[in-house]
Amino acid sequence: MYGFINTCLRTLVVEKFGEETWEELRLLAEVQDNFMTYEIYDDVITLRLVQEACKMLDVTSEVVLKLFGEYFFSFCKMSGYDTMLRTLGGNLVEFIENLDALHSYLALSYQEMNAPSFRVERTHDGRTLLHYYSDRKGLHHIVPGIIEAVAKDFFGSKVTMTILEQPEEEERTGKKEHVIFLMTQTNEGAKTETHPNEENGEEQKDIVGKVMLDRVPHSFCPSYPKRLWIEEKAFCNAFPFHIVFDQDLIVKQTGVNIQKFVPGLQRTGIRLDEYFIVVHPEVTLNIHSIKKFINSQFVLKTKKEMLPQSFQNQSMLKLRGQMVWMESLCCMVYLCSPKLRSLQELEERGLHLADIAQHDTTRDLILLNQQRLAEIELSNQLERKKEELRILSRNLEVEKKKTETLLYAMLPRHVANQLKEGKKVEAGEFKVCTILFSDVVTFTNICAACEPIQIVHMLNSMYSKFDRLTNVHDVYKVETIGDAYMVVGGVPIPKDTHAERVANFALGMRIAAREVTNPITGQPIQIRVGLHTGPVLAGVVGEKMPRYCLFGDTVNTASRMESHGVPDHIHLSPFTYRALKDKMFDIRERGEIQVKGKGLMTTYFLLQNLKLSEEQIMGKGKEDTCVYRDDQQEAQSLDNEITAEQRNVSGKEERKSVKEQSRSSSAHFSVDDPSPQSSAEKTSTSTPVCALCFRKRDSERVAILMLRLMTDSLDKPALWTLACHLGETPSGRPTAGPCGYASFAPVFFVHVEL
Repeated sequence: MYGFINTCLRTLVVEKFGEETWEELRLLAEVQDNFMTYEIYDDVITLRLVQEACKMLDVTSEVVLKLFGEYFFSFCKMSGYDTMLRTLGGNLVEFIENLDALHSYLALSYQEMNAPSFRVERTHDGRTLLHYYSDRKGLHHIVPGIIEAVAKDFFGSKVTMTILEQPEEEERTGKKEHVIFLMTQTNEGAKTETHPNEENGEEQKDIVGKVMLDRVPHSFCPSYPKRLWIEEKAFCNAFPFHIVFDQDLIVKQTGVNIQKFVPGLQRTGIRLDEYFIVVHPEVTLNIHSIKKFINSQFVLKTKKEMLPQSFQNQSMLKLRGQMVWMESLCCMVYLCSPKLRSLQELEERGLHLADIAQHDTTRDLILLNQQRLAEIELSNQLERKKEELRILSRNLEVEKKKTETLLYAMLPRHVANQLKEGKKVEAGEFKVCTILFSDVVTFTNICAACEPIQIVHMLNSMYSKFDRLTNVHDVYKVETIGDAYMVVGGVPIPKDTHAERVANFALGMRIAAREVTNPITGQPIQIRVGLHTGPVLAGVVGEKMPRYCLFGDTVNTASRMESHGVPDHIHLSPFTYRALKDKMFDIRERGEIQVKGKGLMTTYFLLQNLKLSEEQIMGKGKEDTCVYRDDQQEAQSLDNEITAEQRNVSGKEERKSVKEQSRSSSAHFSVDDPSPQSSAEKTSTSTPVCALCFRKRDSERVAILMLRLMTDSLDKPALWTLACHLGETPSGRPTAGPCGYASFAPVFFVHVEL
């Protein structure tokens, strides 16, 4: 099938069920995402899509194909075929009878199109039967969808299609499927009356409002002459491509030009089937079959062996036209023209435009289609380029994600984004964080006794395990220098649990290091780890290969904790100890030691976490478990946000009412003095108690901070203060609220008395 069909199917799924459904469907069917209109695709692709759609939607193929038929009609109209379809016939029967002619015309653009064929039959009992022929089995359920949509849209009627039978195809020897539909057509809102059927005694509906939208008045009666006022020679010259033959296919008369290209027709008594085969419709060439498909367009092709030797090197001539039965003469006249798509085909068959009658629109059709073919080729090129650009864009997006992943592994995300935008990254001060240093015991001796590649493999194995732990505990890896590994907690994103995170990371490092072997001894390596907590200054240093570096005495002290540590131990400074002592860690005092540059310090060893198992520390526990307090608060905050969003719609009117009351009341606005001082009440002092400020991750959203001001006397009415963060200040500086909460937005306090 052409890509036009598959594109229609794709558009249907996307429009009705969404882009995600199409993506899932095409992956199940193992097909590409886009199809080129004029490119031919295997029928298997379409059938696979239909089969997988039936499984996904849990419906029968009949439902899916009928839905596709209805949408295909709309898709054709949207694709520019609306006017062409409307002009096919004045009523539904005429429309169907001319579908084959439309397919014949479209074959000029879609040369390899293998379209189905339709034939309408009116029975003696007044029923209308639609015969459907196709080379593709199992797609006949598309027909009711198309015909019903056409009847409703073009003719304002309702059609019911019922399958009567699916006989074995005998007439159309080239087709695989023949389905006979019973068509019942009614006007929408038409009245019906019933009368008994004389043959079987059943009641049969007689359609009073039968749809016959003929453009010609029903009273018209044609007038025929008593004799034909045309000479035989004039007729043969005026219709240079025509053949008259009798019931036995004996040729009686031919046009002058058809004799030129098939000289054997000049002989008397020759049979039509000796020189021609039927290409369309694919029926046996006899008078009975021709009468059966009399409303179809017939295409005949010359037999190569019956032509003169000089003609056999050329492409075989094809004729296209209509069959007309002449009852009084018991003969059939075939009025036809050469079937040509382009000037190139005209030359290949040894024809010229002069050979075609001047009244024959085939002349104009060839010239117009020549331009049409050029436009189609240009359209194909544009589609191919578009598809190439789409693939390149998709590949570029994949490579961009890889690049960003690598960049974010080297720099914090917000810092990397600022650098990508060409902005200067200002250094930031962090009042408290926890820094960790580690190194490998006897690393110098290992390097002296091993090959460099062995050292690389050892460090890569160890650092890969450490890097995974940074994701588990959400700590930031600052850098590695040789065997030294440095991480920080609470930077660049402040965390209340920075010390706990780094401590658990250190415990995980010690466990992971035991899985890495010393290339000399084959025994697990040992590491020294040191931790210190304090303030730092962080910023980006350098323009070529910029690094996010930490500065301050906290870095030096953390390094001293590592260098003065003990193998396979985690050494803590007194500041880190105070941050961890009440956090369910097993910590042992080391005592006072002399620290270079610091003097005497009482330090500690971190032994284990009394609450978490080794599996949880290594990130091998349950994935949905929140280990840290601020993670739990963040998860709870997100749940609150979802609940607030759900209440948002129902609470709009209430908020509107509150705003109107606040405008009319004598409210006092203040930033410097957070306490509300209403003109009606300036009495006792009040203590502001700050609730958790829930903020959406998207900074554009409005965050609402609720502050409840309690009065000294409980019997007095409570006052509520709503502080709305409405946007960023022009200066970009944070504005502090009454509870000390800093927000990059101005804060307005509206006092509403309950």
